Amino acid sequence: MITILDYGSGNLRSAERAFATTSREVIVTSDPRVCEKAEGLVIPGVGAFAACMNQLRAINGGEIINSHIAAGKKILGICVGMQIMFSKGFEKITSQGLGILKGDVELLPAKILPHIGWNQVETGENSTLFKGIERERFYFVHSYGLLKPVEAGLNSYTDYQGNFVSAVETKLVSVVQFHPEKSGAAGLRLIRNWVESL
Repeated sequence: MITILDYGSGNLRSAERAFATTSREVIVTSDPRVCEKAEGLVIPGVGAFAACMNQLRAINGGEIINSHIAAGKKILGICVGMQIMFSKGFEKITSQGLGILKGDVELLPAKILPHIGWNQVETGENSTLFKGIERERFYFVHSYGLLKPVEAGLNSYTDYQGNFVSAVETKLVSVVQFHPEKSGAAGLRLIRNWVESL
C-alpha cells in the first residue's frame, strides 16, 4: 500500500491517479495508523514553504514522516514536499523545515520567476528514480529551490538560468522539485521506479 499524506497541500487527486497506475493500493490520508501500515509514503506540496510547514504541524506530520523513516520505509517528497524535508526555507520569511536532509531552500538566481514549464533533468549516476528516463523533461512550477548539493545523497540537476538541485536520493528519502504526476509518461515511469524500489 502507498499512502499520500493529506495535510491540506498538494495535487492530491492528480497524485492519487498517477500512483494508482502502478497497480498498488493508494490511500490519501492524514491518519497516522494508516500511514504506519504503508510500504511507501508520499509527501506532496503546493504553495509557500512556511504555510506548508504550518499545515504539516497541524496534523503532526513531522512525527508521521519520522516514524516512517525510523521503521526503515521509504518516502517520496514532491515539489514543496521536497523543500520541507530540508533544514530551512527562505520564502518571504525564514522557516524551519523538517531537517531530514541538510540544506537550505533559497530563491532561484533567475531573472524570470517563477520557473514554470518543462525542463530537463541531468540525472545522477546509477539513479533509481530516473532509471530508463535519464535526461527526460519534467514539469516544474516554483521560485525557490536547493542551490547546493546534498553531500549524503545522489543529486540530479536542472539548469534554469543557473543550476539547482532538482532531485535527491538517499537510502530511504527521495525528493523531486518537479511534479511527476503532471509530467506525462516520464513522470509515471519515475513513480513506477520509486514504487518498485519499495
